[in-house]
Amino acid sequence: MDKTAIAVIGFGLIGQRHAEVIRNLAHLSIAAIVEPNEERRAHATELGVPVYSTLAQMFSQIMPDGVVLATPTPLHVEQGLACVANHCPVLIEKPIAVTALHARTLTDAAESANVPILVGHHRRHSGKIQAAKEALVSGAIGEVRAVQASCWLYKPNHYFQVAPWRTRKGAGPISVNLVHDVDLLRHLCGEVSTVQAVSMPAVRGYENEDLATAILTFQSGAVATISVSDSIVAPWSWELTAHENPVYPATNQSCYLLGGSTGGLSLPDMRLWRYVAEPDWWTPIHAHNMSYCKKDPLIAQMEHFAKVVKGLESPLVSGVEGMRSLQVVEAVAVSADQGTAVELNFASNTDLYGPSASETEKYRQ
Repeated sequence: MDKTAIAVIGFGLIGQRHAEVIRNLAHLSIAAIVEPNEERRAHATELGVPVYSTLAQMFSQIMPDGVVLATPTPLHVEQGLACVANHCPVLIEKPIAVTALHARTLTDAAESANVPILVGHHRRHSGKIQAAKEALVSGAIGEVRAVQASCWLYKPNHYFQVAPWRTRKGAGPISVNLVHDVDLLRHLCGEVSTVQAVSMPAVRGYENEDLATAILTFQSGAVATISVSDSIVAPWSWELTAHENPVYPATNQSCYLLGGSTGGLSLPDMRLWRYVAEPDWWTPIHAHNMSYCKKDPLIAQMEHFAKVVKGLESPLVSGVEGMRSLQVVEAVAVSADQGTAVELNFASNTDLYGPSASETEKYRQ
């Protein structure tokens, strides 16, 4: 059986992880590596595959079955359009673009050319999230009423010193971290209708915020409170609780609490809480540990992408899905900046309404 040849664009930390996953899957192969940095390019040659300095150079020499874009976000649209122009399916690391307006350019082009885009929200491929989604759809906790979600991390000073852009307005935890959690909440609870948020200036004196809290109202009627910070010392974030990325020391805590009309669910510890009989706060409530597939989400994502490339499956997280999650994050930023609620209206699979382009750009300036 012929192997599916996947090119990896960008050979930084995440690009190297994608390359490792591809190498370890028997039905896949690395078609090429594209990396502009000379030192990283030299490192990539050790893989024994073609190495190029630009995407254009690669496309002039070979045509892979699919491409993984593991490059900085500002490059995603330009490089994604190049993949579309070459009719090459593409997995784009999240977020899909700097703004939803930019993402719309890419998703429109991909739709017109019938080229599939898979956005790298790899947490949706987690066995824990898949089991949680199945439980919610089956009514395991009844109607989802409320969600509490935390993304609290402490990024050390050297994280900002090695990349000063991380200290500037528009590069705080709202835009850098929140998109992961927003995407999961959309996946679990449906579309967001309104956003009300507040943010606080960075205690380290940077231009951006280091703490934000948002109330998301969903079309279903559920309400979520989500808080994100990169200057809080705490174990309550997906990174520190999911046991998925060995880079992060794992804890036995959870960061999402979902409350329903007949039960509750905590994630990612996978504990389902219900009463034996009728719900009654004067009677004991019992926890059940849910089972789930323990496959590495990055491996599951790459296996799925291979099927997308072959036309066997539709993208689990399409370009439009990635764009919508980004739009919710932009609504959080605009709401926090202006102190007003922001309404979102997803009229169809392609029409996207929310903060205006001028409002979003003003926040990022």
